[in-house]
Amino acid sequence: MIDFFFDCSSPWTYLAFRNIQPLAAEMREPINWRPVLVGGIFNSVNKGIYAAREDTNSPKNRYMLKDVLDNAREAGLSIVFPPKVFPVNSVKAMRGCLWIAQDIQAKDRYLDFVEATFAAYFSREEDISQDDVLAAVCLKVGIDADAFLVGIAHADVKEKLKANTQEAIRRGAFGSPTFFVGEDMYFGNDRLPLVRSAVLRKRAG
Repeated sequence: MIDFFFDCSSPWTYLAFRNIQPLAAEMREPINWRPVLVGGIFNSVNKGIYAAREDTNSPKNRYMLKDVLDNAREAGLSIVFPPKVFPVNSVKAMRGCLWIAQDIQAKDRYLDFVEATFAAYFSREEDISQDDVLAAVCLKVGIDADAFLVGIAHADVKEKLKANTQEAIRRGAFGSPTFFVGEDMYFGNDRLPLVRSAVLRKRAG
């Protein structure tokens, strides 16, 4: 099984979310979707990311923007980066992923919700920290928006997001997307070929 620790506020995670699904389907390998709060990871183990982002005109940051757009084109995605609101507070969206996963009526719409949340933020530049935006995403994919907004305020959902984030940190994560095959960690959309190799090695071993 592939553990996929993700936060919908990251464009590279949007790319990885799209790209890992056909890879996993081809290999008939299940994905364990693990929502986290990437800001919590940064604040704990990768505080330098904030300073690194400040100079948007640095050679590295100009290249990173090009890299996102190049990869988006290859994945067939339309990404606006950075969006008007960046970074965004994704805590409600990520709690929403956890609530949907455990709700009998909504769980079949899990991947639809994640995809629609990414698209709302990175294609339409909607602020996914806002209740009305998340409610519209829910309605788009057939989830009861009122139940969603109530559900994400539950203490168990909040604690699960904290627990996932802490587990990611404990296992060595420093950002999103982070993959684990067993205890082998891989970071970033461009590491998917290594994820494939890790799965094959694990099967062979």
